[in-house]
Amino acid sequence: MSVVDVAAFLGAYPYRDLGRAGSAGWLVEQMDRLGIDRAWVGYLPSLIHADPSAGNRTLQKICAPHRDRLLPVPTLNPEQPRWHDDLNNALAVGAPALRLFPQYQGLDPAGDAMRVVTAAAAVAGIPILLAVRLEDSRQRHPADRAPELTAAAVRTLVREDSELRVLVTHADRTFVEEVHFGLTTAEASRVLWDISWIWGPPEDHLGLLFDTVGVERFAFGTGMPLRIGDAALAKLDVLDLAEEARRGVLGRHVTEWTAATT
Repeated sequence: MSVVDVAAFLGAYPYRDLGRAGSAGWLVEQMDRLGIDRAWVGYLPSLIHADPSAGNRTLQKICAPHRDRLLPVPTLNPEQPRWHDDLNNALAVGAPALRLFPQYQGLDPAGDAMRVVTAAAAVAGIPILLAVRLEDSRQRHPADRAPELTAAAVRTLVREDSELRVLVTHADRTFVEEVHFGLTTAEASRVLWDISWIWGPPEDHLGLLFDTVGVERFAFGTGMPLRIGDAALAKLDVLDLAEEARRGVLGRHVTEWTAATT
């Protein structure tokens, strides 16, 4: 079984010092410790870069020595004139997805620019990755004023293009329910959720969502280094999950879902 983390990051975080935790070496060490085979990796400095192109190149270089473990997920900004080049390069290097940070890029998450870039991704057969949030609002730096992604924006994007597939990370139970139960069955099948922000016991939101939304709609994500990687595994460990379902969450679901986009 291959364990895939769909919500990992590298690089310096603009709002607090991560020390060595922003390095590829640290991330690979944590993956080894936790038994994670591969990670989809975003680049944290791209949060505040108007043009993420240079950051995408840096991310590829950082991941290159660990290319069998770290899969770079480039960031696109559709308001930059050469964003098509970033998309084409992502396809050329076999990126598993494209990251968009509309809240930090000053974009309407369901506006015209977002619809243009998501339509292009759908045509190319590559999913987009959106994060509801990166940190708890109680610990965010005063300068970090980016709003959280809204469920309405995700529903709008999914409804707008019947070929678009969206992986949403850092969503809590309420967000998942608001999106999932507001979509048709066919639309909901094109959305995958990571488990990094969903509470386990004693509330057991994760178990409830597995039962109501369907365990097949979830993938494994840690949020490292901004979150503790052990927590995501612990939430699965305490659930009475069949081994097949556990394997699905840890890697099979995202592997099959990604393959269906190509």
